[in-house]
Amino acid sequence: MQDNTNTTFGWILGSGIVALGLSIVSGMYFGADKPHHLEEGGLPVEDADAGAAAEDGPSLATLLAQGDAAAGEKIFAKCTACHSIEQGGANGIGPNLWGVLGKPVGKHAAGFAYSSALSGHGGDWTYENMNEWLKSPRGFANGTKMSFAGLSSGEDRANIMLYMRDMGGGPPLPTPEEPTAEAGAEGEAVDDGVAGGEASPVEAAGATGDLDPVASSNAATDAGGAAKPGE
Repeated sequence: MQDNTNTTFGWILGSGIVALGLSIVSGMYFGADKPHHLEEGGLPVEDADAGAAAEDGPSLATLLAQGDAAAGEKIFAKCTACHSIEQGGANGIGPNLWGVLGKPVGKHAAGFAYSSALSGHGGDWTYENMNEWLKSPRGFANGTKMSFAGLSSGEDRANIMLYMRDMGGGPPLPTPEEPTAEAGAEGEAVDDGVAGGEASPVEAAGATGDLDPVASSNAATDAGGAAKPGE
């Protein structure tokens, strides 16, 4: 019988070489030998609670009611490099701001070259509009020439508006919100709870005495043990 051992090993060796070659070729074709990176990161997840927390705090009307124009004057010192605020003051890099509150947006200072983003915005300088402008000028009027980044503090914005109101007047201040009926009801419930809470030992004793009177040990009794009427 013919010895096929060499032939068998030859086929096995040849098959291994073919398999190795195919593995190398497929790896090169599919890029298995190269690390892959995502073109873009995963979708960002917005923190809704953080956004809500940013909006929390006193309302603009409350901040204005509790604000201080003198503190606003100190804050306005940041603005004097570009603006004057005295009556009849000259325009500088920015317009004179005397009496700006209540005036049309981007039109109150005669002769000043406002950007089209501001002059075309429309509306008046209400406290709400001024608050948004002071928070972020570019957010309020995208394309404005004003380079100031804005005031992040609501208290600072309210104070500076009160100072601006002192310098030339402005609309009536908004009225702070009244407590809701639900909040009032809760307050009454708390008050009632305090007034109608657990009675003191003295009050408890008095109430017990009213509900369950005890005959006096000194009450006169007849010979049979019954109390005599009127004694």
